[in-house]
Amino acid sequence: MAIKRSYYDGCAAAHALDLIGERWALLIVRELLLGPKRFTHLQAGLAGISPNVLTQRLNELEAAFVVQRRKLPLPASAWVYELTEWGRELEPIILRLAHWGVRSVLFTPPAGLGADAMMLSLRTFFDPHKAHGFAATIRIELPDDQFDAAVADSRITLARTGNGQVDAAIQVDSGTLVKLAYGKGDIEQALQDREFSFAGNKILLTRFLSLFTLPEGALART
Repeated sequence: MAIKRSYYDGCAAAHALDLIGERWALLIVRELLLGPKRFTHLQAGLAGISPNVLTQRLNELEAAFVVQRRKLPLPASAWVYELTEWGRELEPIILRLAHWGVRSVLFTPPAGLGADAMMLSLRTFFDPHKAHGFAATIRIELPDDQFDAAVADSRITLARTGNGQVDAAIQVDSGTLVKLAYGKGDIEQALQDREFSFAGNKILLTRFLSLFTLPEGALART
């Protein structure tokens, strides 16, 4: 691979930035952490990116063996982009960046957070200590996507909705979910105000929404 831009620095961290340091590159990786996406779905999750820039970044990430392109079998028969096994190793780096960035004094509480970014924030700020002894699967139905969040053994796994059974389902927008999950929204009041709706076990849903903790220094600004 011929790197278009380089720091010409022998440090491996500098080389990593040669590969993924261009604008939008890591956000494209973020959008693919929860599974493959078509080009149009990628663009929808990245507000402000142009088709030309998205194409360029995808080509660069593919050349760097971070992303690969695959054709879905019939009847879909569509091309999708997905992370390579090596590319998926960027997940803890992206989650740590989010954990670090939320503590910035310049950070603005999110508005209109995309579906994948919202779900990855739940993974980032999941508190395993609060989840001790808790097990449930919650379906989160956002306006533009649906995910199943399964908690067991003080761990959380996230995946786009399958056909399995869930204990509860919540229909909500990302702004309301941010308030409910990070401690600034009262569930009963939000229900009365019709900010979200749910089906299934309300007790498990309420407990699930209590499992997330922002790091110290971020609470006062959220």
